[in-house]
Amino acid sequence: MSDADLLFRPDLLAKYGANGPRYTSYPTALQFRDDFDPADYRRAAADPGASETDLSLYFHIPFCDTVCFYCGCNKVITKNRGRAKPYLAQMIREVELQAALFDTKRPVSQLHWGGGTPTFLSLEEMSALMAATREHFALQPDDTGEYSIEIDPREATAQTIAHLRSLGFNRLSLGVQDFDPVVQKAVNRIQPLELTVDVMNAARANGFESISVDLIYGLPHQNVKTFGRTLETMLLLAPDRISVFGYAHMPHLFKMQRQMDEATLPTPAERMALLRLVIEQLTEAGYVYIGMDHFALPTDELARAQAQRTLHRNFQGYSTRADCDLIGFGASAIGKVGDVYAQNAKDLIGYGAAIGAGRLATAKGVRLTADDRLRRDIITELMCNLELRYDEFEAIYGVRFPAAFAGELERLREFERDGLVARSADRLEVLPAGRMLVRNIAMVFDRYLGAQQPERFSRTI
Repeated sequence: MSDADLLFRPDLLAKYGANGPRYTSYPTALQFRDDFDPADYRRAAADPGASETDLSLYFHIPFCDTVCFYCGCNKVITKNRGRAKPYLAQMIREVELQAALFDTKRPVSQLHWGGGTPTFLSLEEMSALMAATREHFALQPDDTGEYSIEIDPREATAQTIAHLRSLGFNRLSLGVQDFDPVVQKAVNRIQPLELTVDVMNAARANGFESISVDLIYGLPHQNVKTFGRTLETMLLLAPDRISVFGYAHMPHLFKMQRQMDEATLPTPAERMALLRLVIEQLTEAGYVYIGMDHFALPTDELARAQAQRTLHRNFQGYSTRADCDLIGFGASAIGKVGDVYAQNAKDLIGYGAAIGAGRLATAKGVRLTADDRLRRDIITELMCNLELRYDEFEAIYGVRFPAAFAGELERLREFERDGLVARSADRLEVLPAGRMLVRNIAMVFDRYLGAQQPERFSRTI
């Protein structure tokens, strides 16, 4: 039986399909409180014990030159490049404000610029932001850190890629979605293949360590034949990682999605066929299914981390660095420091007003309880490393796992009967057929889920 046959069980995918969190955090952002006290964040940042962990820095650049109709990110659509200048000054000021809270001798082992479109910034603006970061935080000088940036190939040239490498970036993430011109027109993202090839070639020529590419299935006009050609082309380009996201059509939340003709979206049966195609083609080509939407070559650090049970998950998705405190910079950015999540104001006006007044731009957040921390670790282990070893949780949290989670384990009996999980006296293991439904398995341990609004989440499949 092939890997695809083990992973892809359409009967079970149909049975368990539901709306649910992606668990880039637990509790999810829906639990963040408007009355969050920023003093909790400052306390966590100043905790003496935190100095033993590395730092991870995330910078949100919200600007895009054009809108992609499918996108649900926090973004600002503008062709006025001048709008980046005041925002850049605010981010640099936020770097100073945040640095004052931390022991900045702590190594920065991860850094990521996301968006929006980070390459909306000019080369000089990129240099200024990285220089300010390097001035206030201990960036690694020798490529030992994972420093990544999201690239829109329509906004990047070979000169751009070389400049990013000179700034210290060593990993690229490229948005593609689909190479088919009919699909590109329908989603308002015209991106000829040559642009993607040029960026990938430039990245390899400049010594980038990893190239990740994003695709989306479920977009208007997609079918097995045309998306198969996109996958075949992508496999010839051979990125280190491929993320294939299922398009979440949620026009009640994202107004720009109303620009697409719903009648041209694939039917549920067609989406399932597209998903099967993705699994078959990528696994047959040697990519490892990491989980959720992610595939990686066996040599990639994500695949190696999962094999070593050190894979982690944060607000940017899967990560190989589990013990970092994450500092978020920019509008809507989220940080995780100790037992606290804190999110900046989402709008540019609110963000800029706070920074201009010399204070953090925190708009909401949550301080985790002991139960939150325990369940966060359970969900992370399931999502990343696909098993729970009860003794590890008992050693850390002082609970008898089977007794403390008797109700949850009972709810997993049907999952067990369907071959999604295996239970024993000392562990819970996610089986191959359960890997595509790992969100559903993790949801069993989410104590907030019943009170949350399911329409706020995407479908698990």
